[in-house]
Amino acid sequence: MSHHLFILSPSDTPIYNLTYSSTKPAPTTNSPLSSNLPTWSTSAFAGTLTALSGASSTTQHTTGGGVRIGGGQDRHVIQMIANASLDAIEDVMRKEGAMYLKSVDKFNEWTVSAFITPGNTKFVLLHEAKNDEGIKSFFYEVWELYVKTMLNPFHSNQQVIRSSTFDTRVRASAKKYL
Repeated sequence: MSHHLFILSPSDTPIYNLTYSSTKPAPTTNSPLSSNLPTWSTSAFAGTLTALSGASSTTQHTTGGGVRIGGGQDRHVIQMIANASLDAIEDVMRKEGAMYLKSVDKFNEWTVSAFITPGNTKFVLLHEAKNDEGIKSFFYEVWELYVKTMLNPFHSNQQVIRSSTFDTRVRASAKKYL
């Protein structure tokens, strides 16, 4: 299971991104249709689905018979999904006054969750499994790390975050909650 975090400045410029592959098992949900089909039939059209999504044709077969886009070659598709979800994030942000916006958008297997800081910095997380409490805790911890980084007088909210300490702590938080 992979998670993709993007931190966007108030002007929607990417200032940090992280791709994290979780070792926790994904919760399995069987739909009535897929449970009645043989495993080979659910992956028969994987190439077609991959082509329609605009991703690389490299696929990775999982043990459950499903097919996932693999190899990190689909990075441009992930970035496209995150960019496309910004409008949905802003719509939900206007309707709700909350900082943590649960699931604001969905594209194929990816669910987009967001967190908006008081300074209008957006944390966008693409994930495959539902884990609302874990994601909320992750966002709050990343926000705390972000605030500590912004307290540095030599850093502005428009600069790319290149701190290895920040990256290490965000990865530790992802391991803890995601």
